[in-house]
Amino acid sequence: MPPTSKPLRKLGFLTIGLFDGADPRRGHETTLDIIALGERLGFDSAWVRHRHLQYGISSPVAVLAAASQRTSRIELGTAVIPLGWENPLRLAEDLATVDILSGGRLNPGVSIGPPMHYDRVKQALYPETADVEDFSYERVRRLLDAVRGEAVTDFGGVEGFEVYSDRVQPHAEGLGQRMWYGGGSLRSARWAGEHGMNFLTSSVVKAEESEDFAEIQLSHIRTFRSHHPDGDRARVSQGLVVIPTDSASPEQRTKYQEYARKRAPRTATPQGPARMMFAPDLVGSSAEIAERLHAHPAFQQVDEVAFALPFTFAHDDYVQILTDMATRLGPALGWRPTTAPGQPAG
Repeated sequence: MPPTSKPLRKLGFLTIGLFDGADPRRGHETTLDIIALGERLGFDSAWVRHRHLQYGISSPVAVLAAASQRTSRIELGTAVIPLGWENPLRLAEDLATVDILSGGRLNPGVSIGPPMHYDRVKQALYPETADVEDFSYERVRRLLDAVRGEAVTDFGGVEGFEVYSDRVQPHAEGLGQRMWYGGGSLRSARWAGEHGMNFLTSSVVKAEESEDFAEIQLSHIRTFRSHHPDGDRARVSQGLVVIPTDSASPEQRTKYQEYARKRAPRTATPQGPARMMFAPDLVGSSAEIAERLHAHPAFQQVDEVAFALPFTFAHDDYVQILTDMATRLGPALGWRPTTAPGQPAG
């Protein structure tokens, strides 16, 4: 079928960065290797998830600081940092520092809400203020103001030999325009648009107006852009679980199909009290996946993606998936690598 969507302009991927608790360095190094591979393959962006008190990346800003020194071109993003765990002022300092070190390649994605299992962690996280912490959009606004160079204190100048600034230092010019909100509801989409952020829409959305995933995601994109100063030019990145099998071994294909089969039941109806809808995982040849994406109403509205890698696969699986994405699926979607892919990864 002929494409019904615009050519894909930016191709990215998302990894959770799992590690073995007995050998955490190896897992973190593997994540850095995957990001470096992405750059060699020509990907435009690499994104990391955020996990607390689990065996995944707990400090994405630190990981991306390391990645910034092993890469030179690929954009580096977080999808997403849950701000309930963060002090917005301190996070702004960290983000600005890494953006400076990366040469302006950082794309921080954030979200709001109480930390997961808050009743079990609040005494460790906020022992004196747990019951009065504000986990609303106000936390994002504070971060945005700090990143964008608004004054955070009424004091500035010289005190003795010390020089003080009234805004976060270092100030990373342009970082404020590269802030993303990871949203799965109409309210989040509207708020992100009204505050001039970019919008990350993933494989999880809230069933508010429909029980069709693609229709829901499309409504979020339209709501976001209708409230954004840039209108239809406002940036949206779609993140679905996409597994091309072109160069996969028979064993890998079987594993991928079984992974998707086990996760399929949750895609049929809204899940839980929040009525969350999950997108089906896309498994198949690049041609098959491209056809399904071209027919996807929400994909037709975007020109950049951050395809999510499955959480529990082996390193060799990720190499195969990323290689097929860059060399087969991306071109089938109209994308061209920023730089020519290097030698085949092994």
